[in-house]
Amino acid sequence: MGLLDALFRSNEILGIAEETLEFTIESAEATHPNEYMGMLRGTEASRLGLDRDGLVITDVLVIPGTESNSVSATVRTSQVPNDVKSLGSVHSHPNGVLRPSSADLETFTRGSVHIIIGAPYRRTDWQAFDSEGHPTTLPVIDVELPDTDDFFDFTQADIDEELRRDRR
Repeated sequence: MGLLDALFRSNEILGIAEETLEFTIESAEATHPNEYMGMLRGTEASRLGLDRDGLVITDVLVIPGTESNSVSATVRTSQVPNDVKSLGSVHSHPNGVLRPSSADLETFTRGSVHIIIGAPYRRTDWQAFDSEGHPTTLPVIDVELPDTDDFFDFTQADIDEELRRDRR
């Protein structure tokens, strides 16, 4: 997918892949008692065999240098790829509270969907939020995930073009 294709695709988020949700819950539990944090990325539904326009959350990108403890996770924003596939974030609350804190709301500015996973990390211990921190519905979709080789399917030219646009 080229940059122009990405710009003209449907931005509607249809849901999260079952396997991706399972990965985030397992990762949050493995990180306990510290918070877990990652950035959400999507794949066009048509590439997953769905007959709909829109995106399905299929990937979680853990940012190098992310620091976490039992009450917070901090991402080095300079390490976050300026990527047209970024859809939002996921992080855990080891205390089990499934609502965003004021610090969480500050991180909700990048992307349109944000997931909080809470202890004890069961399949039902998560909630999706919009960028303003309001609970939202995020369907879980059973699809086969794309090959990992497609994860970084942007080129240096795509990055350069996006940087030029951001300077305007």
